[in-house]
Amino acid sequence: MVRNNIRGGEARAGWLFTAPAVIIIGVFLVLPIFLAVFVSFSDWNGRGSPIGNAELVGGDNYAAVLLEEGLSQRDFGTAVRNNLYYVLAVVPLQTALALFLAVQVNRRILKGRGFFRTAFYFPSVTSSIAITTIFIFLFAGSGAVNAVISWFGVEGPNWFSNPTGLGHMILGALGVGPAGPIADGGALGLTWYDWLSGPSVAMCVLIILAVFTTSGTFMLLFLAALQSISQEVQEAAAIDGAGPLRTFFSVTLPLLKPTLFTVLTLGLIGTWQVFDQVYLTGGGDPGKTTLTPAYLAYQTSFEDLDWGEGTAISFLLFVIIVIFTLIQRWVLRDRDLGRSGIRREKRAVRQLQKDAEAARASAGTTGDGR
Repeated sequence: MVRNNIRGGEARAGWLFTAPAVIIIGVFLVLPIFLAVFVSFSDWNGRGSPIGNAELVGGDNYAAVLLEEGLSQRDFGTAVRNNLYYVLAVVPLQTALALFLAVQVNRRILKGRGFFRTAFYFPSVTSSIAITTIFIFLFAGSGAVNAVISWFGVEGPNWFSNPTGLGHMILGALGVGPAGPIADGGALGLTWYDWLSGPSVAMCVLIILAVFTTSGTFMLLFLAALQSISQEVQEAAAIDGAGPLRTFFSVTLPLLKPTLFTVLTLGLIGTWQVFDQVYLTGGGDPGKTTLTPAYLAYQTSFEDLDWGEGTAISFLLFVIIVIFTLIQRWVLRDRDLGRSGIRREKRAVRQLQKDAEAARASAGTTGDGR
């Protein structure tokens, strides 16, 4: 009986200590999520509280974006298309660049490694508004980028005013126009020709901006992972005759797989939520070729005062992020090696360790002989 009272006192004390955190999470996280779900199924216009000032309209907000032909569906389709090309360009580029920089600053022969690590990471901690403003000046019609391009006899475009898609440029060079067979059909209010537009010239600037500002952060993640890899494994690979490239792709890169998954996941989430750069560079201009779902949700809610539809767009964006994350997890999943495969891997690791120990022993013997 005494033990039960003691345990009961511990439980009460535990709840007492965790109650502030539970209350804060419930009030500022869980409750707003449920309220947002309610708003997405209502016609709330942003005035007053949504409780008592809005009526439920069922799935009309989702239908207006996904099913009903009109401006709402076309804008959402345009935003998804733009953001999709943005993701497909930024995530691989920033990941590859971050890994390349991490490998370089991890080299022992590199002098001033601390300086280069700080220099590469600095854009990641600088205000996105400040960097975007600098890029606006750099890529202006009379900016520094076009001035450098002109040295090679090339007339640069007016970057932020050019809505032409790179995909349409390629299709035009191949003689495929908007009146061809791919003009029929489509999805989310866009024809297949519209879906094949590729990133616009203006969106390409935002892609460069994203890669420039995010690679430093992911470089630090890769750097930490590289420094945790045992030197013995790489020495053993060198003893077995593997060159630098073979060692990197066959030994180092597989060991970086958990970090690679983290970097890709964070990059995927961040690129689908891009907002600041779109807001500062014209709110989707030129011709809505830089419009993204995150900015469209803001525009629909705060400017058009259609909070129900804006919240529905936000939840659809959440679903898109979850789907892409699950696909990425499936692609990078660990294959089932079976018992025989696991035994082979263990034997291979033990052999690599033995080779490294033998090489060190041999090197020590040679040194003593000298």
